[in-house]
Amino acid sequence: MLEKLPEAIGHALQGVRAGLDKIVFNTLGMRQGMSSIALTSVAFVDHGPLPARYTADGEGLSPPLQWADVPVEASSVVVVVEDADSPTPNPLVHAIVVGLRPSDGKLDEAAIPSRDNDGAPGLHAGRNSGLQAAWLPPDPPPGHGPHRYAFQIFALGGAPLFSATPGRDEVFNALREHAIASGLLIGTCERPDGSIKIPETAPAGPLAAG
Repeated sequence: MLEKLPEAIGHALQGVRAGLDKIVFNTLGMRQGMSSIALTSVAFVDHGPLPARYTADGEGLSPPLQWADVPVEASSVVVVVEDADSPTPNPLVHAIVVGLRPSDGKLDEAAIPSRDNDGAPGLHAGRNSGLQAAWLPPDPPPGHGPHRYAFQIFALGGAPLFSATPGRDEVFNALREHAIASGLLIGTCERPDGSIKIPETAPAGPLAAG
């Protein structure tokens, strides 16, 4: 969505960012008594870079997620992924998933539908900022600096009825009424020099001559 912006525009917009304070996790607020969910991924560490396979520079798959410490009274789990550093008034939504069972404890790699796969059967995906019920792969503008992608998880104590493809506002309103616990995991992505490809891993050993 943003990777085709000229690098000069990315540099010019470096100070223009939605901000972490505007992601759902922070705008919802930690109500009194709300507990914490441990959200992790085997693919990246908190505040670490997202491997290219999960971005627009690779296969564009949704990354695996795992969660623990969901309250026993929770009826369902919601996952929301937003770009806190998008050069937009509000964070770009990269994924919404509702109706997850707390006992599942995870979302597998590629579970959310994306450009080349249908995702896990029966998954209830909401609309991203591209108005698709799918994973929107990270693609920050070249030269804009690092972007923080907020993977947010919420446990719901009630059982709201979501539409077929709920958007951010619908989900936020349901969370404001029913959320009883939440968790946050940050993954980063950057195109510092305007290049298109991001290596999966750093080279091992000395570079070959030639």
